[in-house]
Amino acid sequence: MPILVTAVLHYLQEVLGIDASRVKPWARANELPYFLRDVFQFSELELLGHPVVLAIGRGEAKQSLSDVRTWLDKVKALAGQPAVYVTDALASYERRRLIEQKVPFIVPGNQLYLPDLGLDLREYFRQRTPATEAALSPSAQAMLITALLRQPWQPDWQPSRVAAALGYTPMTLSRAVKELTAAGLAAVHTVGRSRWLRMDLPPEQVWERAKPALRTPVRRTVWVAAHGVAAHRLSRLAGLSALARYSMMTEPKWPVYALTAADWKAATDAGVRELPEPEAGAQEWQLWSYSPALVPDANTVDPLSLTLSLQENADDRIQLALDELKGQLPW
Repeated sequence: MPILVTAVLHYLQEVLGIDASRVKPWARANELPYFLRDVFQFSELELLGHPVVLAIGRGEAKQSLSDVRTWLDKVKALAGQPAVYVTDALASYERRRLIEQKVPFIVPGNQLYLPDLGLDLREYFRQRTPATEAALSPSAQAMLITALLRQPWQPDWQPSRVAAALGYTPMTLSRAVKELTAAGLAAVHTVGRSRWLRMDLPPEQVWERAKPALRTPVRRTVWVAAHGVAAHRLSRLAGLSALARYSMMTEPKWPVYALTAADWKAATDAGVRELPEPEAGAQEWQLWSYSPALVPDANTVDPLSLTLSLQENADDRIQLALDELKGQLPW
């Protein structure tokens, strides 16, 4: 039995007291189009006296939220019974979008929303453990993202090299390693005298596991005049400007760039002044909690940090563009 199916059964039994042991493959799955069978694995079980079909997202396939509702409607129409989307993780904005669209879903061990059966995830939220709930520090987050985006993918990596490239001190390095191991994202091992970290899961699964502990890198946003001193030195597009490079979204009215607090201090020392509000020819500068240049030789900030900076934006156009971006991640 697939791990995700087993997790669903344990979750339903734990939080609802339901004996869901009679799960079985859905007999009519072969009547669905091939692409749906590639994206989902289908099972059937009885829940509170009602038969339901579980559409279990395959780990190797990416499910765009813009398509999930349409796909589940096809399954529901064929089955004549509720179809429930099952996935191992959902960001808060993804949960909100599914609820707004009345799309049933289950995230084992975390969330459920079954409107057809009168069940709402808010009634059955389990308290997260402090280790899961605690956010990673900006330095630990930057090191993790750097490791996840390395090509080709290598599950073993030397944190001291990543920290040195980011300019972190040995104390910051030590603290970041402790955070990553405490969060269950990596395990320490030694090679000779060197300390290494190993990720036992594929990068996409490490990313999904880490997301509850990750935060937007944007600490503050300021407006500056484009002709200001040192404005030409900024080369990392961020925010909607960067998202436009990854998707069909149009460029924003004012270009958006990312920089560190040290960069901002240098710019203000050189004469750049913050505008009280945007004006013709202005630029939006995001002050980041870590380097916006985690990926070398790029014109934009890295795609994972970009996702974190925009994931709470409720604009459907932005969320659709983020779905496009997700499809371009290196894994």
